[in-house]
Amino acid sequence: MKVSVLASSLIGSEIIKIGNEVNEMKRKGASIANLTIGDFDANIYPIPTELKAGIVDAYHANQTNYPPADGVLSLRETVSELLKDRFGLEYNTNSILVSGGSRPLIYATYLALIDPGDTVVFPAPSWNNNHYCHLTSAEAVAVETDAAHNFMPTAAQLKPHLKGATLLALCSPLNPTGTMFDGDSLAEICDVVLEENASRGADEKPLYLMYDQIYSLLTFGKEHVNPVSLRPAMREFTVFVDGSSKCLAATGVRVGWGFGPEDIINRMKALVGHMGAWAPKAEQVAMSNYFNDKAQVDSFLTSFKSQIQDSLNALYNGFNELKNEGFNVEAVEPMGAIYLTIKIDYIGKTTEDGQLLKDSADVNFYLIKEAGAALVPFSAFGNADSMPWFRASVGACTLQDIKDMLPRIKVALSKLK
Repeated sequence: MKVSVLASSLIGSEIIKIGNEVNEMKRKGASIANLTIGDFDANIYPIPTELKAGIVDAYHANQTNYPPADGVLSLRETVSELLKDRFGLEYNTNSILVSGGSRPLIYATYLALIDPGDTVVFPAPSWNNNHYCHLTSAEAVAVETDAAHNFMPTAAQLKPHLKGATLLALCSPLNPTGTMFDGDSLAEICDVVLEENASRGADEKPLYLMYDQIYSLLTFGKEHVNPVSLRPAMREFTVFVDGSSKCLAATGVRVGWGFGPEDIINRMKALVGHMGAWAPKAEQVAMSNYFNDKAQVDSFLTSFKSQIQDSLNALYNGFNELKNEGFNVEAVEPMGAIYLTIKIDYIGKTTEDGQLLKDSADVNFYLIKEAGAALVPFSAFGNADSMPWFRASVGACTLQDIKDMLPRIKVALSKLK
């Protein structure tokens, strides 16, 4: 059957592929700690009780018709206040766009700014930018980062690739690493962007920055920073991606919001409208009411973040103990989001039955089978198969699941030669 070139050339998500294999093994009775999907088990991390009740109430109040194209006004007003209160950012309701989670906002940003053949620069590892480049026929430039900088890109690494580029895609806290920009590092990147734009003519498209801060309320002792607060001149070039999915464990509720220059947001509004990618109206009404009660939000976040941090710390400390015992592993201290970055340097080792682990995917599937531990190699985020770094997501495991998994990993690694 003939389909479009775009459809026939799409590459499936490696994360979903691993997750599906893990779920099939679990269906057959295997006990596996699934650290693959950047999601939450709702039985471990339910959404706030008040939000759930508000959604039900909104349905009972018949809030079931089409929402406004840019989002329910009360929610955009709430988001405007939230941005001012939490981040010191001043954006009016006309500069805010609500959609069904953050993915339509990312795609709409690409569609609004990118012409076929335009260059998009993003760090490796990062989530899904390669796929959005493919969908928009952009020229993808993945800039390798390193452990020395916690896999966050630096101005020096990015600058050689920005001449003539249309979009720089950044995320902090970063999926997949759980690490964050500090103010100095992000300010240096902003200065490079401003310098590049100052060199362009009035008839040239500027270099835009898409700043994904969907995990900005999930940080652990680190201050979240943003480009516009650091360099106000970045305001006309920056599109933010944000929402409720991660900070409220509400991935399935599908309420995200973006904000930025009003003209760009208006064009994104039209794109989201043609996609029909609105957030459901009842959920928007409930989200507005929920975020209007700051004390309620803070109370939930305190408990939620503590639970997430306990799991991340258990994983981090467990891998540090393995390292101290002589195993070829490392872990980067968790800073934000629901992820831990782990190095498991066993590529080239051989299993007891003589199988050579030739790349990170082999190491991963060895651990799934031998240790009941499923991770995602950085190769799923734009890095080479030979890179021995992995993402661990703690949203779908209990603290006890993680504690029980660590001895199994130790045994499995001990068997390799």
